Amino acid sequence: MEGLEHSLPIVDFFNLILGRPLAALLGLFGLQVKDPAHLIPDYLVMTLIVAILLSVLLGLAGRRVQIIPGKIQVVLESLIDFFGGMILDTIGEPGKKYLPLIATVGLFIMTCNLLGLIPGFMSPTSKLNVTLGCALVVWLYYHWQGLKTQGVLGYLKQFTGSNPFLAPLLLPIEIISHFSRPVSLSMRLFGNIFSEELLILIIASIIPYLLPLPFMAIAIFTSVIQAYVFVLLTCIYIAGAVAHEEEH
Repeated sequence: MEGLEHSLPIVDFFNLILGRPLAALLGLFGLQVKDPAHLIPDYLVMTLIVAILLSVLLGLAGRRVQIIPGKIQVVLESLIDFFGGMILDTIGEPGKKYLPLIATVGLFIMTCNLLGLIPGFMSPTSKLNVTLGCALVVWLYYHWQGLKTQGVLGYLKQFTGSNPFLAPLLLPIEIISHFSRPVSLSMRLFGNIFSEELLILIIASIIPYLLPLPFMAIAIFTSVIQAYVFVLLTCIYIAGAVAHEEEH
């Protein structure tokens, strides 16, 4: 794999502009950087590009909302309706308040997945650091919502169950289950995107023109599906965290 990897021009550009200033800033805190030209990793640059791209495009699109929507507005409204439908199916009507996070996570992951199909870029979700970061955000968010809606004691009852005799058995099982969720979320997304990028890279290194195209088409489908699975599991986790409260 190391032999197939190469430095991306846009990453080199970011390091050329920001590498030395950041190295000097870190030096003020006693952190010495040996190679400022490679200070910023590729996945961090790609994540920043996705964040800026989505912020600018969605910000501009949000300012041009019309009664008779144009093509871009139709696409955005369709995406919002799609995420809203997932929330209604898994959480219910009260789950609409979670739409901002769920839509943001879905669009961010889908854009990250698809970015690697553009020559000169790579998918930041092909790095475990990024997928683990997304999974931890979801993990912390649904626990926070569970505590917020049910209170500390009400939320802790989910870990022990209604039968006090089974609590010593259920508590460690539930703790292990919840701690395994960010691991499974991050590893599933990372494994699929990394493997598809590696496959396309190997095929392109052998026959660089027409042969990779079918695999890239499959990668588009896989990228969208993986974003969908991540969002669906996020909805399920939130629904489980707030279920007792919503029932009452």
